[in-house]
Amino acid sequence: MQVGIDSFAASSFDIGTNIAISSMDLLSQLLDRIEHADKVGLDVFGIGEHYRKEFLDSAPAIILAAAAARTSRIVLTSAVTVLSAADPVRVFQSFATLDLISKGRAEMVVGRGSFTESFPLFGLKLQDYDQLFTEKLDLLLHIREQETVTWTGKFRPALTNQAIYPRPVQTPIPIWLGVGGTPESFARAGMLGLPLMVAIIGGETHRFRPLIDLYREAGRRAGHAPEKLQVGLHSLGYVAPSTQQAHEEYYPGYAEAFTRIGRERGWPPVTRAQFNALAGPTGALLIGSPSEVAQKITKHSEALGGINRVTFQMDNANLPHHKLMQAIELLGTEVSPLLKDIG
Repeated sequence: MQVGIDSFAASSFDIGTNIAISSMDLLSQLLDRIEHADKVGLDVFGIGEHYRKEFLDSAPAIILAAAAARTSRIVLTSAVTVLSAADPVRVFQSFATLDLISKGRAEMVVGRGSFTESFPLFGLKLQDYDQLFTEKLDLLLHIREQETVTWTGKFRPALTNQAIYPRPVQTPIPIWLGVGGTPESFARAGMLGLPLMVAIIGGETHRFRPLIDLYREAGRRAGHAPEKLQVGLHSLGYVAPSTQQAHEEYYPGYAEAFTRIGRERGWPPVTRAQFNALAGPTGALLIGSPSEVAQKITKHSEALGGINRVTFQMDNANLPHHKLMQAIELLGTEVSPLLKDIG
């Protein structure tokens, strides 16, 4: 099983002074963490894409390109590219360029995103949410397969014998489909034979088994080999020397962040009891000591019929940089070796 990290380049403040850390320093620290993840043997590092004040990841390919210059082996991916609001031509060109810079280490996870700010920002209609994604994914896959593209759609001008450059090192460059809980999204990934990245940030992980079965069955019916239908798991997580320490360090920032998001979406405030349940044996949060987290991931993999990749989102709880660096160290040196033979 591959083990990695996803980051939204979240804003943060110094716990001691309660002063916001500058955007320049935050991005510098993020690049340090990606470099450290590479050195300790993690397999993949992903950067999200948002258009909100609290995140610095609106241009993920640029962050990943900077990371490529400081790393040598780790896979660099989006997490996710908000394809509904993007031009597939530019997406392909950006990640093909990243693939060239990184010498064949680029991937992308494409999805519809969980926030909607990009729609008015780019002059799009929210009611076209699914149609935009379906059409743009179709074009992106055409570009990946063909150097010269002829294509017609509803939302973008047609392409007629249009050559698209540069071409990546990898043929084809990997494209994963990022999904939440919509059955149609799982089935679409299976029919297209795309690897699946499932974002599970709440509830009990095993409840996603029917959706993953739907993905695998759709892939089988479409004639795709089982080994092509890979499954990744994106979860909120944090590792510390002991489980108690991990919980006490992660909970305050987690509760603040998700209570704030909850006010936008009509959710109740986060409670410690809810957190404890999510951090329990079947809950979605991957928080604890290295051995406990590895055991929990193993059980999740068994419950879901096998997973090939797991990525931790750790920088959403205002944890200081040195704590995140320590967690990366533990993931690479203790958690990952326990999971290598799984999946």
